[in-house]
Amino acid sequence: MKNTWRFDEKELEYIQEVLQSDFMSSTVGNMNQRFEKAYAAKCGARYAVSMNSGTSTMHACLAAVGVGPGDEVIVPALTVISTASVVLHQNAVPVFADIDPETFTIDPDDVRKKITPRTRAIIPVSLYGLCCDFDPILELAAEHGLTVIEDAAQAHMAGYKGRTSGAICHMTSVSFENSKHITTGDGGMVTTDDERLAVAVRKFATLGYAGLRADDGRVRKILKDELQSPGYERHDGFGWNYRMPEVAAAVGLAQVEKMDRFVAMRQKIAAMYAAVIREEGCGFLIPQKNPEGHENTYFTFAARFDAAKAGRSWRDFRDLYKRYGGDGIYAAWLPVYLEPVMREYRFYGKGCPVRCPLYAGHVEYARGLCPVTEEVQPTLMQFVNNYRDEQEAAPKVEALRQAIRECGK
Repeated sequence: MKNTWRFDEKELEYIQEVLQSDFMSSTVGNMNQRFEKAYAAKCGARYAVSMNSGTSTMHACLAAVGVGPGDEVIVPALTVISTASVVLHQNAVPVFADIDPETFTIDPDDVRKKITPRTRAIIPVSLYGLCCDFDPILELAAEHGLTVIEDAAQAHMAGYKGRTSGAICHMTSVSFENSKHITTGDGGMVTTDDERLAVAVRKFATLGYAGLRADDGRVRKILKDELQSPGYERHDGFGWNYRMPEVAAAVGLAQVEKMDRFVAMRQKIAAMYAAVIREEGCGFLIPQKNPEGHENTYFTFAARFDAAKAGRSWRDFRDLYKRYGGDGIYAAWLPVYLEPVMREYRFYGKGCPVRCPLYAGHVEYARGLCPVTEEVQPTLMQFVNNYRDEQEAAPKVEALRQAIRECGK
């Protein structure tokens, strides 16, 4: 499936601006700053910091709040591995919380059970376009002095009780990978209302340069006179080079200007899938629940599949859907702790103390850790939502109708 329809003359216009301005890097060019301001305004945050991926953004968030060796960070068991691996990058310990069986997002009650004196942060993941239940998580954070970092890679502009993802938690990490609501090919953004955190995130993503501001990463432009002094001390902190190229930021700026349209189209297409399930009286596909006060922006249309009611396996239904013209159905990731790198502790010895006798906690990455996730994950089906318009999506939706009817024969 091609999605070149997402790009038009606006991306080309902004790319040309970059190419005709001496092809600057983000340390001096203007495009990243424009992209950051546009994205922050869109979601209602005070600050935004662009980076090269939605993984580096989460890494920078953890570093900004001082997560380090022996600290624990609570993450959901159902998420991309990056949500846990960034914790390991800080030599800290991922602690997995279970999910709600209807929304598929992290269960605040299980988060409460997983908090220990070593807990430093919580990373709730807004999954498939749906925000987590943030209020109880933020209450827990306030009670225990924790930082909440929303992983909103799949939830651009999702709504929660009148607020927009990106302006709810202490920090939010988003992704601009190719499949997301808006894309720069690869890339990410951190949003926050906290000036101190914005500075810390930006410095971590820019080699720890002194003098960087919460709202501006153009280090060579801000500090031009100082940088040309032979005695200037450039780096007052530790950091990585996670900057976003100016060309990618040019694409991102154009994409932000179209984001409302892209989000609305995904919501319309999700409604088409839901209508088919409802009209056909399908009892074996149970869509992701949208609680009151939530606005799902549908990265994908997700549903649980009941193989017993369908009379066929997950794989057989997927193949049936494809035979009728569907684009295929994506499965959910394995529970993160059951991936080989986690269950076999292949990261051990590289800094994380999870199995070290000196580590006071007790963490076992093995089956049975998060039973709801283990029950739900094999049943999840994600239907492609990223189409130009309803006309392009219509044959895929009809394929679902035919597959459902075939199961009823």
